[in-house]
Amino acid sequence: MAGFFKKKTVDDVIKEQTKELRGTQRQITRDRSSLEKQEKQLEMEIKKMAKTGNKEACTILAKQLVQLRRQKNRSYAVGSKVTSMSSQTKLMNSQMKMAGAMATTTKTMQAVNKKMDPQKMQQTMQNFQKENMKMEMSEELINDTLDEIFDESGDEEESDSIVNQVLDEIGIEISGKMVNAPSTSRNKPTSSATKSDGISDEDIERQLKALGVD
Repeated sequence: MAGFFKKKTVDDVIKEQTKELRGTQRQITRDRSSLEKQEKQLEMEIKKMAKTGNKEACTILAKQLVQLRRQKNRSYAVGSKVTSMSSQTKLMNSQMKMAGAMATTTKTMQAVNKKMDPQKMQQTMQNFQKENMKMEMSEELINDTLDEIFDESGDEEESDSIVNQVLDEIGIEISGKMVNAPSTSRNKPTSSATKSDGISDEDIERQLKALGVD
């Protein structure tokens, strides 16, 4: 019962009108088809009466044919008018929906503008930028401190570990050559170290002379 007494909306009214207009258009089309059949029958009757020489019957049938054709032409005009009304109804419906959407959007924009404070937004953005800069500076300071801690402890051991890892990746042959090669140190090699490597001072002098170095 509640749905029966429900007030019709504009969309409901437009849907009903559109449905009625479509029904009217279909009825006009059916009537026109019937008139066209009658028209063909009258034409056949007129030809038949003309062959028999019945002039009076031909005249009567010709008048009926003229009236029928006028009625058919009126059906075309009425059908065109119904189509125009249907198009106008759809256009009005579209315009009403667009107006409703614009009204809703306008209310939303008004509500947003009331709550929006440009000065507060500017202050918020400035505060965000300031805090972001502080965070970047803190992060940079922490990274620098960590770099100093790790650089000061175990540099030599870390370098040796890296060298060994690279040699292992290169291959055993290169590692063997590096083992036979003389190792370097921060202090100058002593004569005992030179002798332990199997190279004497005389050998070094001969190699320098061979290279043309006095």
